Amino acid sequence: MIVAFGDSLTAGFGAEPGNSFPDYLQKEMDRSGLRWRVVNAGVSGDTTTDGVNRLDEALRERPRIVIVEFGGNDGLRGLPIETTRANLDQMVTTLRRAGATVVLAGMTLPPNYGPQYIRQFENIYIDLAAKYKLARIPFLLEGVATRPNLMQRDGLHPTAQGNAMVAQTVFRALKPLLK
Repeated sequence: MIVAFGDSLTAGFGAEPGNSFPDYLQKEMDRSGLRWRVVNAGVSGDTTTDGVNRLDEALRERPRIVIVEFGGNDGLRGLPIETTRANLDQMVTTLRRAGATVVLAGMTLPPNYGPQYIRQFENIYIDLAAKYKLARIPFLLEGVATRPNLMQRDGLHPTAQGNAMVAQTVFRALKPLLK
């Protein structure tokens, strides 16, 4: 079992039901003949603190792999970098201690947050992936975020077509782990 554990990007905010990236990831697993079930444990609006508070929910599924996709809401709210880092670190250590393989989905922020804050924010994912030798998706919305036709009007959430592309990005990161 794979648990996609995250915020609105995982939940599929603004897309019709069945059009989140975990839904498309499940379709890709099925199409590829891989017998994995993908569970969507995304909650719109969640911060990393909410993620820490929901760890039991993710672990109840007894996942072999967890895609950790949190931090965007922390960054958009300008929360302290160290809080985000500590919460993501706690998620990773708790999930690994429970026997799950963690895939860390990286995120960035709009340019108006300033280069220093953005660099520190992006480095959280790089540093944690190196520290724990995790598979890392450098930027979850790679190839999607800069294409307005793949993003909703808010400029933050992918359309259904964008979510299908995000699922392909996630699938490429997962494939080496699906033995």
